[in-house]
Amino acid sequence: MGTLYIVPTPIGNLEDITLRALRILKEVALIAAEDTRTSRVLTRHFDINTPMTSYHEHNKLAKLDVIFAALETADVALISDAGTPGISDPGYELIAAALERGYAVAPLPGASALTTALVGSGLATDRFLYVGFLPRKAAALRAQLESLKERCETIVAYESPYRLADTLSLIVEVMGEGRRVCVARELSKKFEQFYRGRAGELSALFQADNPRGEVTLVIAGADAEAAKWSEAEVQAALKERIAAGDSLSRAARTVSKSAGWSKSAVYQLGIKDN
Repeated sequence: MGTLYIVPTPIGNLEDITLRALRILKEVALIAAEDTRTSRVLTRHFDINTPMTSYHEHNKLAKLDVIFAALETADVALISDAGTPGISDPGYELIAAALERGYAVAPLPGASALTTALVGSGLATDRFLYVGFLPRKAAALRAQLESLKERCETIVAYESPYRLADTLSLIVEVMGEGRRVCVARELSKKFEQFYRGRAGELSALFQADNPRGEVTLVIAGADAEAAKWSEAEVQAALKERIAAGDSLSRAARTVSKSAGWSKSAVYQLGIKDN
């Protein structure tokens, strides 16, 4: 029996593929690709002429027989459109089915938007929680954010650029405008950008201009020190609320919810400034 190789492919820059990945893709008898049209850009670039079949969410059951027939006598490589197969795509189902049938499975290390965004975010990496693609419907998204707001791990998710502004608004509402967030877009590509800041700042930024391209969202955990505002940030927020007409007591209550400070500490800071 053959081996099913799990082969990561570049998430943008074609130079990010490994030498081992190129060798495997040339040596196997069949490549199972999420989208053959996308994958042929890669294979043509590297002069890979291995036969290819599609394997995606809508044909995954029908293609199992084809892939397992090939595995009876030869090796097969599984690739996704970009990144590591099995991460937020049906590749994990093929891997599990292959293991159940006794085929060898060999995962190769390689590119992943998840880890690239995480390490570039500037947020804690010692513990993180990956939640995949965020729900499309507002009610489901709110429920998920509510379930995550007390988690101490850094949270990583994929989001559509068309929904990013609404998602950031909900993060502000549920987790507070002071929660640190990083929006990573077009990772490894020519127009790669990292937007790092407080949820309130980034929400205001993207309300005016939604980004284009692939987006990975990284959200700081609920750790008290990670989320706590500096004294200068609290002072500025207090002045803004009071200038808008709030009493010191009401402003202190509002600011404390986002700043990671107690209401009394914010109130005392306001008294000191006056």
